[in-house]
Amino acid sequence: QVRLQESGPGLVKPSQTLSPSCTVSGGSITTKNYFWSWIRQPPGKGPEWLGAIAYSGSTYYSPSLRSRTSISRDTSKNQFTLQLSSVTPEDTAVYYCARALSVGVLPARDFWGQGTQVTVSS
Repeated sequence: QVRLQESGPGLVKPSQTLSPSCTVSGGSITTKNYFWSWIRQPPGKGPEWLGAIAYSGSTYYSPSLRSRTSISRDTSKNQFTLQLSSVTPEDTAVYYCARALSVGVLPARDFWGQGTQVTVSS
């Protein structure tokens, strides 16, 4: 059974870069047909798809955040990482990683991590 676990700093200062990582167990991030995704949910709002990295290493980003977003992976650690630059307090949210079969839409909750709270504040 695939499990995903987010990790990273919980507090980031404005204008800096937030960079949570996701460690996957029970399956490989190079397994065909899967997209390893990042989603966030700000307080009081619905979840938002941020981007994904495919099993092939190709990356896909939300158009609204493309200029500030980068997703990379370390296959030796079975891990992938989100980088969101130039953050503001509006980027405060719970950040989730997830396994998906497509991009641009929220994947089924069955394959989400538990989430990590990231707060942007000076």
